Amino acid sequence: QVQLVESGGGSVQSGGSLRLSCAASGYTYNTYYMGWFRQAPGKGREGVAVIDRDGSATYADSVKGRFTISQDNAKNTLYLQMNSLKPEDTAMYYCAATIWYLTSVQALVSDGYNYWGQGTQVTVSS
Repeated sequence: QVQLVESGGGSVQSGGSLRLSCAASGYTYNTYYMGWFRQAPGKGREGVAVIDRDGSATYADSVKGRFTISQDNAKNTLYLQMNSLKPEDTAMYYCAATIWYLTSVQALVSDGYNYWGQGTQVTVSS
């Protein structure tokens, strides 16, 4: 089992920045991918940024150049630095982890993930 706890959400104005954190505990040693997903009201859950155990990252086109995913293996913590935020980035953001092998394309799809955090809300006002 892997437990994930997100933090760092909040309300910012358009153009602002936030950094999300995800503290992982439990059997984290066998996770293959970790990532960030988001879900806006009335929409499906979408992949934002994911990173594999070797540190290779994949981003959704909508956030490329604005968001950066990183991990601190010593602290078992995943981060998402979000810059140049837009109102359309408003959503509940979830941290996820999987023990399954995924390709970089598959890794942005939520179905491939075994473990989820409770989510942290990000609200961007114009």
